[in-house]
Amino acid sequence: MASLQTSDVVRWGWFLPRDAALHGPALDAHLMLNLWIVLGLAVLAHGLLLVGVMVRRRRAKLPVVMLEYLPLLALTALFAWLATKSEQLWASQRYVGADPAAMQVEVTGEQFAWYFRYPGVDAAFGRTKLPLVSAAEGNSLGIDPTDPKGKDDIVTSQLVLPAGREVDLTLRSLDVIHGFSAPEMRLKQNAVPGQTAHIHFTPTVPGEYAILCTQVCGLGHYRMQSVLRVLPAKEFDAWLTQRELAKARFESEVSR
Repeated sequence: MASLQTSDVVRWGWFLPRDAALHGPALDAHLMLNLWIVLGLAVLAHGLLLVGVMVRRRRAKLPVVMLEYLPLLALTALFAWLATKSEQLWASQRYVGADPAAMQVEVTGEQFAWYFRYPGVDAAFGRTKLPLVSAAEGNSLGIDPTDPKGKDDIVTSQLVLPAGREVDLTLRSLDVIHGFSAPEMRLKQNAVPGQTAHIHFTPTVPGEYAILCTQVCGLGHYRMQSVLRVLPAKEFDAWLTQRELAKARFESEVSR
């Protein structure tokens, strides 16, 4: 299982890692807007508190002001707007479906590894059955060998994607809850046993990025890492063709 070094994972320091996805700038801008608003409100609140303390020391009696509801209404409206904007950004990757032409990849988590399945030349995933899961027999995902759609499915330990093309990820788990996270892609989504979750995005910057598990999934949680490789379109096509040819040779040998 390929993994990044600890120094690679923590190199981001106090700031976000670089943005490498199409939706990243909108998320980053909204996050910074939230931070600046909270900072401004904190400075304002402490400033008013300081002024109030200083004025009270100088004046024994203060007039009664019954306008507490005005700042309350203003803050309620502000936070309602921020919550609505946040929900729109969050839902755009999950509840709004991906483009029909988006590339399909299945992401499966198990203690303590990630598996990535591509549908092959038929553009369809084969059936999976939990009783068929057997790493010893080379079937870590439980792909049904009687389903012809699964004959050309490609399973890898790294997520390899083309730059500039939308990708629709289907997440599932074989055992416990895992948290799929690719920080540079601004992605984070839990994989829950017995359920499937979808999240779509468009990688834009070629390179290698960390894939982490953000849920404590057992004693080996610390090593549940993988690598996301974003390649230029032509390089990705060549990589996928090699994988498809290798899978075809394997199936041919098995059927003899």
